[in-house]
Amino acid sequence: MVGARVRRQQVAYARSRGLSGRRACALLSVARSTLGYVSRLIARDAPVLPAMRTLAGQYPRYGYRTIRIFLDRQGHGMSADRMYRLWRQEALQVPKKRPRRRVATSRPRPLPPTAANHVWAYDFVFDTCADGRTLKCLTVIDEFTRECLAIDVAGGIRSGRVIDVLAQLVSVHGAPRYLRSDNGPEFVATAILRWLQTAQIETAFIEPGKPWQNGMDESFNGKFRDQHLSLQWFRNRADAKVSIEHWRRHYNEVRPHSSLGYLTPVAFKTKHLADVDGGRAPALPARADRKEQKTEEPMTSLTADPIGAILQ
Repeated sequence: MVGARVRRQQVAYARSRGLSGRRACALLSVARSTLGYVSRLIARDAPVLPAMRTLAGQYPRYGYRTIRIFLDRQGHGMSADRMYRLWRQEALQVPKKRPRRRVATSRPRPLPPTAANHVWAYDFVFDTCADGRTLKCLTVIDEFTRECLAIDVAGGIRSGRVIDVLAQLVSVHGAPRYLRSDNGPEFVATAILRWLQTAQIETAFIEPGKPWQNGMDESFNGKFRDQHLSLQWFRNRADAKVSIEHWRRHYNEVRPHSSLGYLTPVAFKTKHLADVDGGRAPALPARADRKEQKTEEPMTSLTADPIGAILQ
């Protein structure tokens, strides 16, 4: 069985081949009264489709849920079901990435953040310019607000430059209580550990071979690569710095984040700080309050003055 729209198309084809409307309807078992029907959805959806196609071309790695938020900002409010129907109708599905093996979701993440500036996380992302030179990007995020605090781009980043980036961020945002990272040589260097001890920032090193313990920054790095690095062609490092900084501002101020109730990180941080200043209990991010309040696993030996143990 086919739908009414397809049956009307069959009748139109039969009439184009020389049959009368009455004869075509009789042969195809179509009621003649349905031939003049015009769907109201076509007229209702007409203003939305050009804006949706424009946004999908501007952000080719965004799915229909994220594009729906952008459309809502432009005054085209709609339900998720209607957005999905139009998205499928226009064949705008985002190509699926190759699935990866994932760890069990029941494993608790050590030291979940509970407020802004509670836990920062940092890591490196690598790429290459068109002239063959390597790009090394230091990404720093606030795990609670999901805000990307900095992306430092250079050919090589040693411990001294990491300290300069962190010192600048501390002067702007204040010092976090914990700094989460893996055990890379740039992060366990003596100079960094001494600076962290002076700044009274505790480390939260993840266990070797367990990158999911730094899941927030790993997730951000995946979005950074999928939504920007893989789509851009950097002529040189200067071009990369400008483009990456523009994307960082877009990520913080424009792009809605599903884990924050489709708020931007900056909007969520502003709302969170307003709740704190107003004496109201600040709410955790939309997904964090369901998953991370279940169990708060201690950081084993990492929270027991790890800097002092390493420097001795």
